[in-house]
Amino acid sequence: MTHRLDVIIQGGTVVLPDRVEVLDIGIQDGKIVQLAPSLQGQQALRTIDANGLYVLPGAVDIHVHFNEPGLASWEGFTTGSAALAAGGITTYVDMPLNGVPPTTSKERLELKQQAANGNSYVDYALWGGLVEGNVDQLQGLVEGGVPGFKAFMSEPGGDGEDIFTRADQATLREGMKELARLGYVLALHAEDEEMVAALAAEAQAAGKIRELDYAHSRPIEAEVRAVRNALQLGRETGCALHFVHISSREAVDVITAARAAGQNVTVETCPHYLVLTEQDLLQKGVVAKCAPPLRSESEQEQLWQAVQMGLIDIVASDHSPCPPELKQTDNFFKAWGGIAGAQSTLLLMLEEGYHRRSLTLPALMTMLAQRPAERLGLAHCKGLIAEGMDADLVLVDLSRGKTLEQSDLLDKHRQSPYIGYSFSSTIVETIVRGSTVYSEQQGLAAERIGQGVAYKSGGVTYG
Repeated sequence: MTHRLDVIIQGGTVVLPDRVEVLDIGIQDGKIVQLAPSLQGQQALRTIDANGLYVLPGAVDIHVHFNEPGLASWEGFTTGSAALAAGGITTYVDMPLNGVPPTTSKERLELKQQAANGNSYVDYALWGGLVEGNVDQLQGLVEGGVPGFKAFMSEPGGDGEDIFTRADQATLREGMKELARLGYVLALHAEDEEMVAALAAEAQAAGKIRELDYAHSRPIEAEVRAVRNALQLGRETGCALHFVHISSREAVDVITAARAAGQNVTVETCPHYLVLTEQDLLQKGVVAKCAPPLRSESEQEQLWQAVQMGLIDIVASDHSPCPPELKQTDNFFKAWGGIAGAQSTLLLMLEEGYHRRSLTLPALMTMLAQRPAERLGLAHCKGLIAEGMDADLVLVDLSRGKTLEQSDLLDKHRQSPYIGYSFSSTIVETIVRGSTVYSEQQGLAAERIGQGVAYKSGGVTYG
């Protein structure tokens, strides 16, 4: 008697790591167990007709801010993960700052895990934080299951006594030594604090408090200076590094040269640097404020060239929302900086990369799924379509699009700079471990099935 599968996805054009091929996908117990030109005759509890659709690996967004515990009024695991599910993201890694308290010890990690448990539509992992005074806590965070650590080289902002703080030079050096010993990667927000603080103070003292005044106070030079500093510390300590939300080609080239010289380092950029420019900052205002800031059109084009050359390892959203009132101020410097774009990452990259620039789908999904999973020790189950992997899949219609309306958004405050953007593609269905968590017709699933993903050492290194 033929063994009955849980799910068969029939006739979809499947995006594999090295090619695109029409295949049937058999799913059992949440795993992909068969990939074949046809599973005709095989029985299944559920069959999904994917004819005319593309089947992509679920994207892995390693840079989101969901702000729990303590700041669910900004964004929470439920609303944040709902937006990701609707956007074709099946796994995310939540940043350690913005929560109250931040994730800087094993005990605090447990608070975040409790907040996430049962409240996420898609699977997740949780970053640990490196701040001044917590180097002795890093091993406990490893024992608690974090896949990597995050530090700021510029002030992250925020109010209150117990907030996430900048790691000074001594903290970075000692933290990197410990993480090298533990075998974990350090992700860095790379902007030189001395430079950006001085330029911001100078601008405001002169009454220059508008959009471009802010953007010009955080120049590419500040990013590059911090990148060079961190790379030097990485060479001294042997710590693996990952640079988040890099906004300039110059910084990409510095990182690329370091890796060519043997350093274990990766680079991430975000859709907003590839889609929006300084002109959008002027037109859209605080909804498009971020750090590093949006750059010029010519800088953006150079960043796209880096993408096309394969120099960008990872694309992540840096979804960083806040209540609307924190965006309302006459002084642009004082408005909360963060772009809420989690739901649009995959569609933006399909639009700008595949439709407009003819990047291949395997190349796009390498940046959006495979390499993020590899970098953070999740590649044993996440990041690509292959037998034995979690059945995390996204069904996409590449020939039918729509214009994004505010009512389409599922994050808490719906403040996206992409409202009004016309996409050529549509997310039809998002599947996590074989279960549909979002469909275009039915919306979100009734049950939040997301669970924590275990880090597994021995993954891919870069250098």
